[in-house]
Amino acid sequence: MWWDVIYDALLDTLKLFPFLFLLYVLIELMEHNTKVGRANRALTGKWAPLVGSVTGLVPMCGFSVMAAKLYERRHITLGTLLAVFIATSDEAFLVMLVSDMSWLNKLISILAMCGMKVLLGAGIGYLADLIAGRSKRAVILPLPEYDVHGHPHECEEGEHLPDADGAYTACEHAHAEKWFLLYIVSPLLHALKVAAFVLAVNLLFGFLIYFVGEDNVNAFLQGSGYWYQPLVCAVLGLVPNCASSVILAEVYAMGGITFGSCFAGLVVNTGLGALVLCRNVKNWKRNALMIVGLFVLGIAVGYAVNGVELALPPLNI
Repeated sequence: MWWDVIYDALLDTLKLFPFLFLLYVLIELMEHNTKVGRANRALTGKWAPLVGSVTGLVPMCGFSVMAAKLYERRHITLGTLLAVFIATSDEAFLVMLVSDMSWLNKLISILAMCGMKVLLGAGIGYLADLIAGRSKRAVILPLPEYDVHGHPHECEEGEHLPDADGAYTACEHAHAEKWFLLYIVSPLLHALKVAAFVLAVNLLFGFLIYFVGEDNVNAFLQGSGYWYQPLVCAVLGLVPNCASSVILAEVYAMGGITFGSCFAGLVVNTGLGALVLCRNVKNWKRNALMIVGLFVLGIAVGYAVNGVELALPPLNI
């Protein structure tokens, strides 16, 4: 029923909200040069894309959202962001795990997809960082050396100075009320704004799938043909909703699409990460290029895996 769409949209948003709140707390700690925030150097180290691709495997869209916001604030590199996006599969692996496939088929499918996603995500991540240059996108925001009048800055209790982006850099000894506003109220307001946006999009695509009919989507995927499936699945993967990854996994578990086609859709699917990134309309060209790049990558690897599947003898599992 239609109220199930509203319930699912609210539930998905509520599950994401704690991630959003903690994310903005972390961002405030990073941007105000606290002891905790200085750990953001670890997010730009040589292992960052590999860690990002492994983190993306966690069946929660919260990690792709966190990666998108950290990238927007220049705390992770483009390569790390892409690694997380490529590895993200939302609830697909959980759907496969509880499906009617044999346990051997489940094991092979899930392990193969996880391994391929980690390798592909890390590989593309390192390549992107090599091309773009690591330092261009990930920076540490230091405590300013001079105040707004050009005098040397001395840290005083409760002092706040505006930075280049209009944000505020605070001393670690801020008064309790300033600390509460900075690390509780501000993150809470930011999280509520993003959650409202996510809820609206969840409702939009939830009702779209409801009126189209999940059975009709499943039937369309199954009837799209062996060599058209990667393209169709990649298009479905663009839908910024967990329903797209669930449908891909369900149809694959039923034998309606190939492993390569399912993989193509899950490579393109970034959970809500790309959606949150697209809230920044000023960088629409960058966002569009990133989404198109993931789309082309998903189609390419989907056809490549399908070709390998076709060349190999079938496995009777």
